[in-house]
Amino acid sequence: MSRDLLFEIGVEEIPSAPLYEATVQLRTLAEKAFDEARLGYADLETFGGPRRLVLRVSGLAESQQDRIVRSKGPAAKAAFDADGNATKAAEGFARGKGVSVADLIRETDDSGNEYMFAIVEQLGNPAAAVLPELLGGLAGALSWPKSQRWGSGTARFIRPVRWLLALFGDKVIPVQFAGLTADRHTQGHRFLALERTIPVASADSYDSAARVGMFVYDAAERARIVREGIEALEQQRGVTAVVPQKTFAEVVNLVEWPTVAMGHFDESFLEVPREVIETAMTKHQRYFPVESADGRLSNGFIVAHNGDPARSEAIVAGHERVIRARLADANYFYSEDLAQNMEDWVASLDTITFHEKLGTSGDKVRRIEALVARLATLAGADAGVTAEATRAARLAKADLVSHVVVEFPALQGVMGRYYALAQGETEQVATAIVEHYRPRFAGDELPSTLAGMLVSAADKLDTMVGIFAIGQGPTGSADPYALRRGAIGVLSMILDGKLALDDMAEVIAAALETYPDAVLSADRNTIGAQVGTFLRTRLAVMLKDRGLAYDTVEALLALSTDRFAPADVLARGLALQGARDHDPALFADLSSAFTRAKNLADFSLGTESDPTLMGDAEAALADALSAAEQASAESFAVAEYSSAVGVLASLRGPIDAFFDGVLVMDKEDQLRTNRLRLLNRFVALFERFADLSKISE
Repeated sequence: MSRDLLFEIGVEEIPSAPLYEATVQLRTLAEKAFDEARLGYADLETFGGPRRLVLRVSGLAESQQDRIVRSKGPAAKAAFDADGNATKAAEGFARGKGVSVADLIRETDDSGNEYMFAIVEQLGNPAAAVLPELLGGLAGALSWPKSQRWGSGTARFIRPVRWLLALFGDKVIPVQFAGLTADRHTQGHRFLALERTIPVASADSYDSAARVGMFVYDAAERARIVREGIEALEQQRGVTAVVPQKTFAEVVNLVEWPTVAMGHFDESFLEVPREVIETAMTKHQRYFPVESADGRLSNGFIVAHNGDPARSEAIVAGHERVIRARLADANYFYSEDLAQNMEDWVASLDTITFHEKLGTSGDKVRRIEALVARLATLAGADAGVTAEATRAARLAKADLVSHVVVEFPALQGVMGRYYALAQGETEQVATAIVEHYRPRFAGDELPSTLAGMLVSAADKLDTMVGIFAIGQGPTGSADPYALRRGAIGVLSMILDGKLALDDMAEVIAAALETYPDAVLSADRNTIGAQVGTFLRTRLAVMLKDRGLAYDTVEALLALSTDRFAPADVLARGLALQGARDHDPALFADLSSAFTRAKNLADFSLGTESDPTLMGDAEAALADALSAAEQASAESFAVAEYSSAVGVLASLRGPIDAFFDGVLVMDKEDQLRTNRLRLLNRFVALFERFADLSKISE
């Protein structure tokens, strides 16, 4: 026998993001709770709306499953005395388990010792008796980013809980939480429901109660309604809505009974940059901007409102008044900003603290300018690109003090581009200003120009090196300055954007040079090594994400200190991984031979061996090494690493024959030294490419 269960927690408006998280969390907690309570069910779902969290369980068992509990007690020798009488240990154990001493059984455990066991059958309780505590526990177990208390109670929730509904079939479950006791009533839409309090006859009649109450408790259903409403308006008006996923997801959780409508604003506001209008709509008002057929932003917007559909015209008029005021402010700010000179803004950056130990934003700009010039030289940029990048670096942070960016912080860089063009800067400089914030996250677009990449890399490296310099680098999962994201950005530009920074030691040193000694928490070499290790760790993660095996990555980076070229590491990794995938057995054997050679090698002896002391196997290996050194040098010179891997693989036969036919650690000093020098030469050749001892067989 089974029945459906419905549990609703009625709350004052829940913020959008925590609501999504709570819906998932409630499902996870409920699945675990029902499993631990031994209550089987057919299906379990959770839903969330602005004013409610809902748990629905289909086919919930009428009672808990029975179970047999087997409990281990005292050792047999401690449970009975020499005369076979039960000791207090046995009596206490039996009493605690609710059985008699005679019911205890004697068994031998895995260690061969005898113990007393109690076997107890526990009959399941009716579900109705279990559910009040279980459901109340679920409500109390929900974790929120921020929670609050209200009234005189002690319960904590993201917003005050106003009602509880709990039905098992048609039976009310008296769940208690936050000073409330559940009944069979839910609350309808604040403005649309004819009756605010709506009775629910049974768990399976909740949908009909929701229709009466004019609320949609399923976020997926609300999303469908909003999406179809937007599409209908697009077809009717011949326009295309701009629908950022984040804004759409937020809107879905702001409305209980969504109605989609279109409003308009004065066309004169379209003189304001498109990004300002879109930001004002999507981030501040949660409207969806609209494009005309030619892709230009129009003076329309789409809103999903929570009011009476019959009053949409009046509701939209209210939204039009709101957006008119918002855009009027934006237009004023933009006009005021255009009257300013960006150089004046640069001077104002000296009044803004970047970091209490690293100076002002003005200090940061001066460091970025100097570092961009150095990076341009390292990357082989021509004079024109260097000049563009240096100018962009000077202006990159200027818009931080503009009126528009103060009002809309997400537009930093974007507005810098507009202002730069307005005051006569070149398109290249303006583009580098907006692109220097890229990539902002993994997978984001890279700067499209070399000048943009140089400014972006300088900005990210300056922050990274500065934070390490003051001893505040990331620890564990804590990364308050987003240095990992910055490192991935720099490495992505090198790996995918072809930013030709081939020696990270020089790059890090150049960034450190812009900081005075007084700032540094350690000597420059130590800090440089820390930053180098940090970048190698990020590179290792990125290489694994690109399909390289973990031990391939270890083999590549085992040779690197802070002097490494990320693009070269990737190229060697792809060649090595490709060869391993083609012939795994070959490289497993080669790895074993290399590891053996490396363990025996003694580099203090050098690599010059005497041919007159060699037998056939030694001479064959020496000849093979000579040929391989010449061939690999040619491959390394042009970064033809697939060819280089083939050359190294060709040494498998000679090295195997060497180990099979020669006793390396011969008693004769001359023979032993000569053979070790030969192995030194073998290891040195391989370590130009990778440390194969790190490869697992």
